[in-house]
Amino acid sequence: MSHPANHPIELLRFNTCGSVDDGKSTLIGRLLYDSKNLMEDQLEALERSADITGGGQINLANLTDGLRAEREQGITIDVAYRYFATPRRKFIVADTPGHVQYTRNMVTGASTANLSIVLVDARQGVIEQSRRHTYIASLLRIPHLVIAVNKMDLVDWSHERFLEIRDAFEAFLPRLDMKDVKFIPMSALNGDNVVDPSKHTPWYVGPTLLGHLEDVHIASDWNLSGFRLPVQWVNRPNNPRDPALHDFRGLSGQIAGGIVKVGQKVMVLPSGLKSTVKEIWTYSGKLQEAFCPQSVTLVLADDLDISRGDMVVGLDALPGAGTDLHARVAWMHPRPLQRGKKYLLKHTTQTVQSVVTALENRIDIHTYEPQPEPAELAMNDIGEIRLKVAKPLVFDGYATNRLTGSFVLIEPGTNATVAAGMLQPPLEAVRPEYNDFAI
Repeated sequence: MSHPANHPIELLRFNTCGSVDDGKSTLIGRLLYDSKNLMEDQLEALERSADITGGGQINLANLTDGLRAEREQGITIDVAYRYFATPRRKFIVADTPGHVQYTRNMVTGASTANLSIVLVDARQGVIEQSRRHTYIASLLRIPHLVIAVNKMDLVDWSHERFLEIRDAFEAFLPRLDMKDVKFIPMSALNGDNVVDPSKHTPWYVGPTLLGHLEDVHIASDWNLSGFRLPVQWVNRPNNPRDPALHDFRGLSGQIAGGIVKVGQKVMVLPSGLKSTVKEIWTYSGKLQEAFCPQSVTLVLADDLDISRGDMVVGLDALPGAGTDLHARVAWMHPRPLQRGKKYLLKHTTQTVQSVVTALENRIDIHTYEPQPEPAELAMNDIGEIRLKVAKPLVFDGYATNRLTGSFVLIEPGTNATVAAGMLQPPLEAVRPEYNDFAI
């Protein structure tokens, strides 16, 4: 699929993860500092904090560690988002915590990422948190992975040490189905191989981290094979002074998969009613075609009964639908997940009531092996569960479509988000026969 010549600069979302004190916040600070993406007031604030807490040396981690407790303890607790840009690409980066007890924050920061950077301390090598965060990156189906072997200056830029760490990762990466993995030796503190190439690594011939972030191919990360538009709202301007808007009725939302064109036959689910796309509108005007993840308003040729939570889909590669769901979840709440508990389930643009009918397994993060039928899932546990929802959900498997295959569980009463979920693909045997109503 070729994008128009005037298509805006691509946006790459990425996150950093790794164990405590591996240098995640420092790395992001170095990226911002060396790529000249800091305002004068930010630089002045860095210099002031250097005099107070850094003994006169600028602490680049302070650019993302905004909480007072983070600065005092020298750790990252919450997810911090930063925006920066180069002439070639725009970036949103999530700095996520390294502590085991903040695994849920790492899931939050990585859930929308195109790319994940796992930092490894060259002295420590591959530890449990390295394995945990690499597993979560694969669980969330993040398409691109960078293993940033940091603090290479503290092991005298040893090529042998770099190869040892690479081999340790490659021993378990095949089990995680990660297809695009890049290993980069660096020193975030000194800036080696972050934005500028390092003279200390003549044995490394690959790109710098920023060079890789600018060049990595992300256009095909989105699912473009099956059209999906979860309806966010029905757009009725009803402007009597504008005849064109007086009877306007459009379906607004963000395309969650595929491509849509004017004249294309579509189906509205769960009703199964069919129609044809008459017009495609965006903020800047009409289009002949649109693709994921654009936000659009569709006008159909027929006046169908459609509301928020319905999904407009193409007639090829239809999604599944059902009330019995099989999913993998990352549990995020201090109160454990147990069988029989009731939660609100938010999927695309609708929220439905649900009940946990079974806990199938809990993943042992050391071995990646499932432990069957646990009594509960504690905070930061990952496991597979079964759910029953109050009304049929239209969905794809998470491996097929990250947007229509994901959900969150919300605790009634407190409205706390307690889990992030990834739906398993619907079984062909129970894939519904949608009503064949042609208008």
